[in-house]
Amino acid sequence: MKQTFEQALIEQCAPTLAGIKPANLFRVTGPTLAYLQERADHWDHLLSPLGMRVQTLKQCGKTTASIVYVYRVAWVTRLLSEPNTRAFLVRSGYTQTALTGMLEQLSLRLCLEQEYPHEIGIFLGYPLNDVVGFIENHGRNFTCCGYWKVYGDPAHAKQCFARFRSCTEYYKQRYQTGTPILQMVVAS
Repeated sequence: MKQTFEQALIEQCAPTLAGIKPANLFRVTGPTLAYLQERADHWDHLLSPLGMRVQTLKQCGKTTASIVYVYRVAWVTRLLSEPNTRAFLVRSGYTQTALTGMLEQLSLRLCLEQEYPHEIGIFLGYPLNDVVGFIENHGRNFTCCGYWKVYGDPAHAKQCFARFRSCTEYYKQRYQTGTPILQMVVAS
């Protein structure tokens, strides 16, 4: 059975909705791309007043699938403007400094690059040393693996992973028992 947009939002973005993670990304299919864009726009409209945005980064007409990015604007803006992170993104070819421009560049990279843009981890709130470690090690030699591959502090990462899993299970349970998504969103 295909997952609805709302089910994907809860199952893939609960930590962001709860305010314990700056951003999440998910892939969802639907009857048409227009329908998926309408759902993304609907949720963007509802979540914007709470300091969050919902943006489609990529669409595929062949599979009627979208990659949707859900993020806390102030938190992601702060992460991307940290000096070491900014320097890393510049070295990776990002020329824009505003969040919207960087997301446009990320979207283009998702659509045009032959290799997946691994710097996307920065946009999801992964630690810079883990993103750099993943790229330099080609995804090998990590110290632990969960929501991302860890090259730095595995104990801290495991704590984060446990919080994210617990949050996701709690949000899924509440959603399945009828709690509206907006009642579960923690405002920025």
